[in-house]
Formats: sequence, structure tokens, C-alpha cells
Amino acid sequence: MPARFVYWINASLDGFVETEAGEHSGVEGPEWIRIDEAVHREFNRRARAMTLSVEGRIVHDMMDPFWPDARTDESLPAYMREYGEIWTEQPKVLVSRSRTAADHNTRIIGRDEDAIDELARIRAESEGDVGVGGPSIATQLLDAGLLDELMVFTHPAVLGRGRPLFDPPPSGARPPLVLDLLEQQRWDNGVTLHRYDLRR
Repeated sequence: MPARFVYWINASLDGFVETEAGEHSGVEGPEWIRIDEAVHREFNRRARAMTLSVEGRIVHDMMDPFWPDARTDESLPAYMREYGEIWTEQPKVLVSRSRTAADHNTRIIGRDEDAIDELARIRAESEGDVGVGGPSIATQLLDAGLLDELMVFTHPAVLGRGRPLFDPPPSGARPPLVLDLLEQQRWDNGVTLHRYDLRR
């Protein structure tokens, strides 16, 4: 059975993933994101279960070097150091036109039509859940018919503007996405998780 591409992301109640580019970098992130210890430990659990991660350059640059450095940063809580270990050790595919080298178990493929073909091959030859980070790569996989699951951590904030879960199609209109709910959770801080299967 082929792997499943799982797009997992933090989003606002009105479906935006950021208001400004780069606002998720650093320890704190934007004010509207509520990641306490309980939610972060769930991130850790989900990330550890992934067999591979696929990231675009922006997401990868946000993660590295912060999370590799976090492994040994005693000023950070244990659950953040744990996530640093998980991210650093996990096999990763970086999709980028500009990057030619990356550390920490990362393979680079070019960001063009050949990249999507290569991701299709990886999906066919791999097993388990493959985490997809960032709306750009997720949108390309969606339009290529390769995205299998949507896992959204929804934060109790209405942003009113910003980047949506998926980028708009380059031309024409994208058919509506019909989803089947697989799982839902909630935490005391108001964050909810919804996992959806993308109906073909």
C-alpha cells in the first residue's frame, strides 16, 4: 500500500495559516497561535509517527537551525527539546529551486514538474504517513491528485486576512474539496484538531 501524504498545519478559525510571511519563525510565533505543552506533546506524537516529511524552502528554513539547536537548549522545556530530536532525525525531502545543500537527513529535489513526479514516485514506493509542511507544496500535491489527508490544528482566532490553507489555482477554478472526517480532538486552551480524508 502506498504512503499517504498528510498536510498538517495550524490555522485560524476562518481558515488562514498566516497573516504575514515569516510570522511563525522563532520560539513564540504569532500571538494567535496557542501551542501549550499539551498541544505540543500531541505534535510530537504525530510527528514521531510520520515516516518522512516533505517541506518547501520557507518551511524548512523556519525549522532549521531552530529545531536542531533546540535539542540541546536547556532554556527550552523538555517537550520542545524532544520535538527538536524528532524533526532533526526524521528523513526529510526539501523541495526547492534555490537550495543545493541541506543538513539533518534532508534530501533536495527541484521545484518544478519533475519534483511532483518525484514526489509521486516517493509516495508510491514508501509506506505510512508522510507529513507535508506548508501551503505551497500542499497545493501542488492537491492539484496533482497526490494529497491524501488534511490534518488541521484550528486555533480560536479570526484573522480576517492572510494566506489560506491552499493557494488559489493558477487559472480557472478548483473543484470543491469533499472531505470525510477521520478524527477530532480538543484541548483546554481552545485548540481543536480535525483530520480529514480527501474523497476522490
